[in-house]
Amino acid sequence: MENLNKKKVAILATNGFEESELREPRKALEKAGAEVHIVSEESGAIKAWADGNWGSDYKVDKTLEEVSQNDYHALMLPGGVINPDKLRTNPKAVSFVKSFFENKKPVGAICHGPWLLAEADVLKGRKITSYSSIKTDLINAGANWVDEEVVVDEGLVTSRSPKDLPAFNAKLVEEVYEGKHENQEA
Repeated sequence: MENLNKKKVAILATNGFEESELREPRKALEKAGAEVHIVSEESGAIKAWADGNWGSDYKVDKTLEEVSQNDYHALMLPGGVINPDKLRTNPKAVSFVKSFFENKKPVGAICHGPWLLAEADVLKGRKITSYSSIKTDLINAGANWVDEEVVVDEGLVTSRSPKDLPAFNAKLVEEVYEGKHENQEA
């Protein structure tokens, strides 16, 4: 397994994120040695969505007001329907996402998480996957959408759903380890 010591990763989320899609990547990144921060719109805690109901509360480490892409080596975007739909209406969240592409840093997005990538206008010509219900949105944003367990395109890691988490987590750790990708574009 790659050693991510001294690497810092932001997980951007708000209320309504799919619990396993935050919990499992965070565990994988931390196990590999990364320092992981949950970044959100407001301080305090955010509530997960799990099995069709509200789940556990997760402590917010930093707010969008307190961070910049300069603070992190990579970004991870969990899905859930509510979470990315709410975040894509927040200009600071969209700008934060886009800044990782502008600086050629690895980004992971799973399930409905790629909605934020469409809003940040970073999908033109990119090969990605997602939950199938947002396929048309992503194609309309310029993506080459495919139905695969995990897709890696120049530092961008995407997967379809929680069932893909083992493959997603492995590729996310690998891409964070590799660092900046010169062909990663905004």
